[in-house]
Amino acid sequence: MILENHLFETLKLGDTAQAIRLCTADDLYIFAAATGNHNPLHVPGLDGDGDGQAEAMVPTAFAASLVTAILGTQLPGPGIMTLSQSYDFQGRAHAGDELVTTVTVTGLENGIVTLAARVIREIDKKQILSGTVRVQAPAVSYRVDSSTLPGLTVRRHRHFEALLAKAEPLPPLRTAVICPNNAASLGGALLARRHTIITPILVGDAGKIHAVAAELGTDLTGIEIIDCPQHAEAAARAVALVHEGRADAVMKGNLHTDDMLRAMVDREKGLRIGRRLTHIFVMDVPGLEHPLLVTDAAINIAPDLATKVDIVQNAIDLAISIGIAQPRVGVLSATETVNPAIPSSIDAALLSKMAERGQITGGFVDGPLAMDNAVSVAAARTKGITSEVAGRAEVLVVPGIDAGNMLAKQLSYISHAEAAGLVMGARVPVILNSRSDSSMARLASCAIAAIHHARMQEAAE
Repeated sequence: MILENHLFETLKLGDTAQAIRLCTADDLYIFAAATGNHNPLHVPGLDGDGDGQAEAMVPTAFAASLVTAILGTQLPGPGIMTLSQSYDFQGRAHAGDELVTTVTVTGLENGIVTLAARVIREIDKKQILSGTVRVQAPAVSYRVDSSTLPGLTVRRHRHFEALLAKAEPLPPLRTAVICPNNAASLGGALLARRHTIITPILVGDAGKIHAVAAELGTDLTGIEIIDCPQHAEAAARAVALVHEGRADAVMKGNLHTDDMLRAMVDREKGLRIGRRLTHIFVMDVPGLEHPLLVTDAAINIAPDLATKVDIVQNAIDLAISIGIAQPRVGVLSATETVNPAIPSSIDAALLSKMAERGQITGGFVDGPLAMDNAVSVAAARTKGITSEVAGRAEVLVVPGIDAGNMLAKQLSYISHAEAAGLVMGARVPVILNSRSDSSMARLASCAIAAIHHARMQEAAE
């Protein structure tokens, strides 16, 4: 966007400028962070007046800043200095409202410009602000490209919020929680219960579970607890609950992943259904328009081609469950061309061809793709790659566990993503969280499991 100003001698009475701005929840978060005004009336999701409803009301200073913006960018434009402002606020706007700001020159004297200003709500023409502002006109001509300004990304996890909203009306998922004997694992299960997403069955050392509950100040009345002091015993009992029809999901608590998976892959009593068990991170990356799935970053160390077929198919199935109708799957390698010296590039090409031939179904699969041309349309164009997936991948299939683990943790710790974890390929969803996961990550993992289970139930009927 090119910004250009108007010198005093070029202005005339009646000159007008207008701008339309959709006020979003992110705008209110940014305004609160920048000003330090955390009035709950203005913070999305909070109830500031006790009526039981979140207001997300636009601050009056934000409305006034819309006037300042149009003065500094359009009329008179860059180089002004504000001398005085006088506003009346007749109405209130909220996140989601489109606001129209208009300024009109009403006075010109000795380099001073007086302008009438008003802000209205577009949908009903309700006036939000009206008043007068005086500015010193710019002294020199100025023309600048404003696109050089840095952008802002709000660290907000809107995709997980949407998944929670989708999961909460579903019937609670009966979930066997294995060894919830520390604050994170028990607290995560109880949080999901409070959100009506799961009905937990706590399987582990009953004494330790009650002790942790006491530390958390939580009452476990009404929650079934099955006393299994040993980790292996608890994992086996949780699997048995699935076979008995008493549990529709399994959730990892405070035990090693290998101890949990050992019970699930048991040939006679496990939960395998023919596919390999594969782990999928569903990541909510701030600023990204869609959830991003990364697989496999936790179970299969160096998967061969047959295992990668299951990794891809499991990821497609889960992506469809969370609302991605035809998932775009980018199979990653170090290069976007097939190189016989790089085995992952060969596997990627074969997976792409297998999807074309219907051996992998439900989504678009393309590879090999390097990370940049998998997620950046500009990078894909630069490399001359044209496909349904290139630059727009919603699922990233990594060559091995080391690459997947590094990618997921980079997104979490550098890009501030939240990561939900689920194991697919079993008879029921397996909720798998890290000990360091936040409460939002644990809650989102339960929500995704509930949503996937509901879709599978619907498909089976």
